Amino acid sequence: MPKVALVGRPNVGKSTLFNTLIGERKAVVERSPGVTRDRVYGEAEIEGRRITFIDTGGLEPESEDLLQKETLRQAEAALSEADLILFVVDAKSGLTPLDEEVAELIRTTGKPVILVVNKVDSRKDLLNLSEFYALGLEPLVPISAKHRQGLEELRKLLLELLPETPEEETPFEGLPPIKVAILGRPNVGKSSLLNRLVGYERMIVSDIPGTTRDSIDTLLELPDGRRYLLIDTAGIRRRPRIKARVEKFSVDKAFEALDRAEVALLVLTAEEGITDQDQKILSQIEKRHKACIILVNKWDLLDGKREEGNILLERIKHGARFVPWAPILTISAKTGRRVREILPLIEEVYAEYSRRVPTSQVNRVLEEIRKERTLYTPSGKRLKFYYATQAEIRPPTVVVFTNYPEEIPKSVERFIKNRLRTYLGFEKSPLKVVFRPRR
Repeated sequence: MPKVALVGRPNVGKSTLFNTLIGERKAVVERSPGVTRDRVYGEAEIEGRRITFIDTGGLEPESEDLLQKETLRQAEAALSEADLILFVVDAKSGLTPLDEEVAELIRTTGKPVILVVNKVDSRKDLLNLSEFYALGLEPLVPISAKHRQGLEELRKLLLELLPETPEEETPFEGLPPIKVAILGRPNVGKSSLLNRLVGYERMIVSDIPGTTRDSIDTLLELPDGRRYLLIDTAGIRRRPRIKARVEKFSVDKAFEALDRAEVALLVLTAEEGITDQDQKILSQIEKRHKACIILVNKWDLLDGKREEGNILLERIKHGARFVPWAPILTISAKTGRRVREILPLIEEVYAEYSRRVPTSQVNRVLEEIRKERTLYTPSGKRLKFYYATQAEIRPPTVVVFTNYPEEIPKSVERFIKNRLRTYLGFEKSPLKVVFRPRR
């Protein structure tokens, strides 16, 4: 698909325009500048043509601020891969020296540009258009992304200026990628891990907690055709510690990413082990019945400390005892240690998560459970389990038909779920069990 990069100085409305063009609220929109830092990708269809849009952070090319330099580097990467550039400026502020600096950067690319004058909400704003012609960039399109005005003219120009790309069928057409959400507290190394997995610096990586604000999608394709949609998310803090509105939105986006993922990678660190907040994130993973791998990052800090490492692993296993099916892998995103084992483990976990067991096998297991123990409701009624079947995959869901489904205590539910998981071979996958009355 052709790619279109949205660039401009901070707070000119790039993310609002990006969200409007792709038809969903994917980029964080906030009045304070500097909210978008990484590249954010989204797709849209315009008159039958699929187009990839790339939102970028607000640019201050001469700034010495560390995050501003990283944001500039991300924007430069977007410009290098784009076929067309939308240079977004603000009609209400008029032409600024920062706009001129960004224009100089854009000229060096030699790529076609549309000068998008945003926030044209009144006749007074229209009077400011003429000064933007001094930039020497055309065509110029006045719009209001917030009020969705002028967008048809913009879309028309997009189609005219984008290069024609022939439709090509890929060998893996129709095979969806495995959707993987990377979750964890702030500053545990999620973005560094993603960079290691994809082989280049896709995300801004810094030692400042809270650098990633959006949930960022990266499609990773291997030479053998396997595909993974890797979703990097903002660090998830405890609710009482979340103050800024934009950070609350980022945490909500992280859990939205978990909802659409199939496998969750929970990143911990060897420095802190498993914390109360990690356990809360794990409980959300379990609640949503998502497959999960626990990655203990920064394991290189324990080099030469085998006993300390063994004790730490035991503590992590104990802290994660309510998700016994989640494999634990020690890694170092910094050095690359065991990072290459992550994708094969995702494949293994996903295969179990997607496995369907014949009904006859499920019922043989149910018969073994019946022989093993007689179970009762809290009021003393004997529970009878008539038959069972696997109804769904991802998550694997077993429906058990019984005489008192509404009275089954949590202890009995856990017992049956654990036995089914063990006997049916779902050792690295969650299992959802639903109890229903016999038809």
